[in-house]
Amino acid sequence: MYYLIRQALFFLGPEVAHEVVLKLLQFYGSLARGRNTSETIQVAGVSFNNRLGLAAGFDKNAVAAKGLAALGFGFLEIGTVTPLKQEGNPRPRLFRLEHDQALVNRMGFNNDGIDTVVRRLSLCREKVGVPIGINVGKNKSTTNELAVEDYRICLDRAYPLADYLTINISSPNTPDLRKLQGIHESEKFLVALNMHRDTLTERCGRRVPMFVKLAPDLSGKELKNLVTVSQDSGIDGIVATNTTVSRNNLVSRWQSETGGLSGVPLFEKTLETVSAIRDLVGRGYPIIGVGGISTPQDAREMLAAGADLLQIYTSFIYQGPAIIDLIKKELSQ
Repeated sequence: MYYLIRQALFFLGPEVAHEVVLKLLQFYGSLARGRNTSETIQVAGVSFNNRLGLAAGFDKNAVAAKGLAALGFGFLEIGTVTPLKQEGNPRPRLFRLEHDQALVNRMGFNNDGIDTVVRRLSLCREKVGVPIGINVGKNKSTTNELAVEDYRICLDRAYPLADYLTINISSPNTPDLRKLQGIHESEKFLVALNMHRDTLTERCGRRVPMFVKLAPDLSGKELKNLVTVSQDSGIDGIVATNTTVSRNNLVSRWQSETGGLSGVPLFEKTLETVSAIRDLVGRGYPIIGVGGISTPQDAREMLAAGADLLQIYTSFIYQGPAIIDLIKKELSQ
């Protein structure tokens, strides 16, 4: 069934098709009942319905959370959200690489702004039924020197609703954002955000876990430095990885478009990154593995490499809701 639906959707431009799917999921969410789950997974103090979640970027503005949860995801990550609404980069900015089962995007944090997203999420939060992470970033016009204030604003608004928070400093589509991953920049930046989180914990009476999302294009030394800084500054876990700017062995049209590459070609790089992080941090430090997971075997390998939780995005677009149950069935065995 989804194959037929996908054929119709793929006649549309990628971004238009995405908007149509979100509308369909909104409608589905108004009709669907939540799924019951007999077991939960404890990671970073949060009870996840199962190990498979939806990655940030699909539902940036929390318009289809109930419908997505009803499909069987164990958790959802909303965003990336910035303090102020922004349109993002000019269109076209999303490209299908069908022969590679991949996407290239240069969206540029297009979103409705943190106040609107939080207000929308608050109206449906109790009906969603799965943990929700909120992924936050900075506005394009904000310099790196002032970036920490953008993230503080987002944390202030998101903290009461989020089950966990993700600090996005690894998107390739906001100028200079990845420079925040440098050892000197990240140390000051992450310490400041953790101190702000402590203030919010006292204010709200609950501690919300905070993850940092890393790029797959870091050198071994850069990765080691950033992981060490993340642990030392009090960050609770790592999301590995964001999209890549590398282009290797691609055959599809649009492969030369600038932006971040996601999907099947990213899997091996993500797997190596997750494995390297696990070697650095040892057991017990949470890792969310995301990037190129497109089969149940991929999911199994990502867990074996050291991930505690998994997220998908591109494979959901190409394979539809069936991939959710296929992966969950594999993991349950």
